[in-house]
Amino acid sequence: MNIATWNVNSLRIRLNQVLNFLDKNDIDVLCLQETKITDDKFPYESFKNIGYNSYWLGQKTFNGVAIVSRYESVRTSYNLPDNFDEQKRLISITIRSEIGEICVICVYCPNGQMIDSEKYEYKIKWFEKLTNLVKNELLKNDQLILIGDYNIAPNDDDVYNIELSKNQILTSETERKLFNNLVHLGLVDAFRLFEQPKNSYSWWDYRKYSFKRNIGFRIDHILLTNSLRGLCQVCKIDKSLREFERPSDHAPVIAILKHKLT
Repeated sequence: MNIATWNVNSLRIRLNQVLNFLDKNDIDVLCLQETKITDDKFPYESFKNIGYNSYWLGQKTFNGVAIVSRYESVRTSYNLPDNFDEQKRLISITIRSEIGEICVICVYCPNGQMIDSEKYEYKIKWFEKLTNLVKNELLKNDQLILIGDYNIAPNDDDVYNIELSKNQILTSETERKLFNNLVHLGLVDAFRLFEQPKNSYSWWDYRKYSFKRNIGFRIDHILLTNSLRGLCQVCKIDKSLREFERPSDHAPVIAILKHKLT
């Protein structure tokens, strides 16, 4: 199974890039963030025409998540429970494979804006709700993939210059603790299962020639349960799409798991 995550920063603008990415990389399941379109405008026909099922949760201008999959979902859920959040940030599907059902949760986690702001407090509460959701899901299914834009760089190696970024948004101790709370549920960062090139990042600001200078952060992640860890053969960041004309500010992250979907 080839699974990927990509914050596309407007699906309308980058639809052709997404379709080409699916074809070039033989992707089975793609999780998208910041689709920035309402549900009635989602281009499901474009994905259907190339053999994909689509599941989406959108809003105008901001946020929005979607999963496109070659395999139908047997269960689909939207957003955090208890009507906690009006923003469209989470969607999950459950798909069948030769090793049983796998739950795929696609997230677009809040940025937080700045330390101690209202948006930062919202980010903390959002992650606490997410952790409870994952914990409850794991009681039902120990084969789970939590994937998307976390807006957290979990380690110093995930930041271009930790001295300049220390205790700032994306790298604060509180945010890293929130990330580790998820890991401690029995998840593993697929990217760190393998030796990776130094200075590997998934997001670069549009300003100040950040991509050309590789001034970036690794904030897009694929977390796997330990039951899937041994099946993961590859996890990589595809920086080539960041070089396109009118690119997203994020690059896709791809993982390859050695089992088949059914």
